[in-house]
Amino acid sequence: MRLKAELSPREGEIAELLAWGASKKEVADRLFISARTVENTARNIYQKLGIQKATELCIWWFCTKCGVPVSKDPLKRAFIAVIMLFAFLPREFMTFNDNYTPRTARTARTNRPTRNGRRIDEETDFNDFFTPIA
Repeated sequence: MRLKAELSPREGEIAELLAWGASKKEVADRLFISARTVENTARNIYQKLGIQKATELCIWWFCTKCGVPVSKDPLKRAFIAVIMLFAFLPREFMTFNDNYTPRTARTARTNRPTRNGRRIDEETDFNDFFTPIA
């Protein structure tokens, strides 16, 4: 991995979005370019950085932009990862409720036993089951 590789401004935009977990189609939609252009640019980014996977791109991005040194031992890296998790986790929980929409009822009908055109479970009186014990 080449930490001091220079990316063009457009490659930097694409690399940032990919590092944050956006798919190539999402990047294309957000930047108003074709998905094929994003694929070609991602291939050029990987070649410039000497990497092969999106996870390596994430590591490169956070090491260069957030100041996380690559040379940290595993214990320190795990500690930094936990701190970053606690930094970003509350935001995920807060935005979850804003975007929540309840599922709609199923459209498929189920065959339920009926008596005189009414479902049997509508006629059930649950008070019959709970009689007080004297």
